[in-house]
Amino acid sequence: MKQTHQPPATSHQPPIRIANGQGFWGDWLEAPVRLVDGGPIDYLTLDYLAEVTMSILQKQRQQDPELGYARDFPPLIGRIAAKLRERHIKVVANAGGVNPIACARAVLKAAPGLKVAVVLGDDVLPRIDEFLGKGYQMRNIDTGEPISAIRDRILSANAYIGAFPLAAALATGADVVIAGRCADAALVLAPMIDRFGWGPEDYDKLAAGIVAGHIIECGAQCSGGNCQVDWRNIPDLANIGYPIVEAEPDGSFAVTKHPGTGGRIDSHGVKEQLLYEIGDPRQYMTPDCVADFTSLRLEDTGPDRVRGSGVRGGPRPAMLKASISYHAGWKASGTLVYSWPDALEKACVADRITRQRLDQLGLRFDEIHTEYFGVNACHGPAAHPIHDPTEVQVRISVRGSDKRAVDRFTREMIPLVLTGPPGGTGYGEGRPEVRQIVAYWPALIPRDEIQTRVEVVA
Repeated sequence: MKQTHQPPATSHQPPIRIANGQGFWGDWLEAPVRLVDGGPIDYLTLDYLAEVTMSILQKQRQQDPELGYARDFPPLIGRIAAKLRERHIKVVANAGGVNPIACARAVLKAAPGLKVAVVLGDDVLPRIDEFLGKGYQMRNIDTGEPISAIRDRILSANAYIGAFPLAAALATGADVVIAGRCADAALVLAPMIDRFGWGPEDYDKLAAGIVAGHIIECGAQCSGGNCQVDWRNIPDLANIGYPIVEAEPDGSFAVTKHPGTGGRIDSHGVKEQLLYEIGDPRQYMTPDCVADFTSLRLEDTGPDRVRGSGVRGGPRPAMLKASISYHAGWKASGTLVYSWPDALEKACVADRITRQRLDQLGLRFDEIHTEYFGVNACHGPAAHPIHDPTEVQVRISVRGSDKRAVDRFTREMIPLVLTGPPGGTGYGEGRPEVRQIVAYWPALIPRDEIQTRVEVVA
């Protein structure tokens, strides 16, 4: 796809303010509204997608061809549309999931008059057999297995696309740009490419944009949320401020938030977020470049303000990562709560009875796993010993390929209320639900196989 860019950056170009108001589908609904209301921003990015999310959206689209996108997105745009127009704020989001066109139509219905552009080309589910025919084995990056091992169970397949197609969509003059499975940091990098005219060989600048995007891609996780350092003293988490990147044409940037909002931005919190899912920090591979996170220099330059500079980058990889999901069996989890005295002993007896009854029924599973909440569910054997807990929730989970066996398990825990140890409670929602297991298969596809295109939806 031919890319269109503005003239090269000059020293007279002002910085741009890029805010991220969603770190995942299910994040705080008020965050984007507060970012638009709370002070000046030029771009609002919204990151909705995770690997398993794509399979959920694909199943929704199979049931209804008008679904397959983040349904929180259109009403949000309708809610803030007037202020987007008034303040000339552009929105860049991956809310399109596996159906960006339908998402765009829903946005236009919720906010008539906005110009909406979509980026297409990441969905490669219909092309799996084509790739196999060309000899691409699409081996699992972690295990080395060829994709033929799961071919008949694939639910979704999407290539991670980069920021340049998103920048091309912005270049149409769109108020809202909707993508499917793009790289998370590409949402933030795209406005820099569009505004500053960076090209594919501006490796250091692109890498700086990737690092900045990575810092704010999880929303408030870099502004005090989920913070491990001095978390008790994070101010006003109920009104936490979501992060804003102030990007300069030379690739330097500052991370900040709106004045008067809760949370805290400092180099400690930024460093925590930098470690999130990066693998080799010297070679963080993205569709647009390879970034060296170790070259970044961070400096606290004021309250709730951290400056980043010095990022080095290299040429983009020849391969693109593909996020593939597939059906991997069935699972169910049941819980009961036992109270003091002898809460843990009762929970352990309940587990033993359940396993014995499953064995007597001849039921076999790939795995049975038991957790004791309030004792060791989070940290397992590393948990601090608790000898006489006040109450314990026991959760027993099974997984396997036989759906009938998993369904039969769901009928075995509630009877313990009358046939097991005394004091069982917490069964008000009835027997647990059998759920499909969706597993993740990361693979690589030659970059040249992925052709993106931009469409303006009217």
